[in-house]
Amino acid sequence: MTDDAASLRKAARKSAPSPERVAAFQTGLSAESRACLYLIAKGYRILARRFKTPHGEIDIVARRRTLLAFFEVKARATLDKAAYSVTPQQQHRIVNAAQVWLAAHDEHANFDMRFDVVLIAPKSLPRHLMAAFDASA
Repeated sequence: MTDDAASLRKAARKSAPSPERVAAFQTGLSAESRACLYLIAKGYRILARRFKTPHGEIDIVARRRTLLAFFEVKARATLDKAAYSVTPQQQHRIVNAAQVWLAAHDEHANFDMRFDVVLIAPKSLPRHLMAAFDASA
């Protein structure tokens, strides 16, 4: 094996995500899909999923009539653990990301706005925490 081939393989091993990271990513995708189905059943229209900005990511952007809601989805072993996992730092990043989303979608400028959380846990129905935090967080 040449030195170049060995270097490429070593770089590939370093950049490949760990199995734990892959599992966490898949859990997050599954939780977000469950949350979307739950919100659609509650009458929300999903406008965006996994909206990424330099400031942070919004898991779900949805509207219901004239309400625009930015959702953080948390999946943990229990609903209580999920609820306690939304940190003030995450709230701040979500608020900043929401401002970016609103700047790009001025058609929603006059909508009421809310920051909600959907909690996901095994063997439990999702729990929707309305107005879980506000923009002053």
